[in-house]
Amino acid sequence: MKKFVIYTNPHKDVDELVTNRVKDYLTSRGASICDSDQTDAMTLVLGGDGTMLQAIRELPSNGPYIGINLGNLGFLTEIETDNIEASLDRLLTDDYVTEKRMLLEGKVAKGGAESDEKTIWALNDVVLTRCGSLRILSFEIYVNGRLLHEYLADGIIVSTPTGSTGYNLSAGGPLASPASEVIMLTPICPHSLNQRSIILSGDDVVEIKIPMSKDNHPQEMEVSFDGNNSQLVRTGDSIVVGRSCRYINIARLGKDSFLDVLNRKMSEK
Repeated sequence: MKKFVIYTNPHKDVDELVTNRVKDYLTSRGASICDSDQTDAMTLVLGGDGTMLQAIRELPSNGPYIGINLGNLGFLTEIETDNIEASLDRLLTDDYVTEKRMLLEGKVAKGGAESDEKTIWALNDVVLTRCGSLRILSFEIYVNGRLLHEYLADGIIVSTPTGSTGYNLSAGGPLASPASEVIMLTPICPHSLNQRSIILSGDDVVEIKIPMSKDNHPQEMEVSFDGNNSQLVRTGDSIVVGRSCRYINIARLGKDSFLDVLNRKMSEK
């Protein structure tokens, strides 16, 4: 690869020391630093997992993405700052592999009818949470048009395998290999001992309906896609989520399996 787009989180690289280090190294070896609209270039993302998600959202590219970790855990970021030059050498000689990652796409149906807003996609998750008082929320979950269960919880997470290491993990949800194509439903702080995460097929379509609360009051919640594109939803609305036909390519340098990476990340202090 000889063409690169660089996307930096300015809060993680305040003086652009790492950014300039990367640019100088690449250009000294004959590579081009391209504008963000160069869709066939590799996108180098400097930051953490959140920065990676933001870059993918803002710079839709046919080329692969790879992250330089300036954050904490960094499940999505492949390169650490102590091996930047060696990693860039491998990218320059095409010594890497790509992993195809599934995306979710969703749409809000206001009052049961789909809104005119465009379909929104997410690499990690679609999250429905409360936005007001500390009431217990009630959700009716339908899968492929059939009622699955009614959850009582502080929220609900619909996650991809990539997103399984994010909010889903913090909420006690299962981990999934990024190469798999499944959809995970995880309640946030469920108010019942028998309400657990559910793993669905990647072909399933999930609809979350918002009924009246258990004490017969209208409910108001917020739905977000990868932590962005938040929308207010109320009783009578629903959110429909399924697998997108679009995929994202993530570049990988290491030979470690997902389980190897997981073991290392979970052992970090």
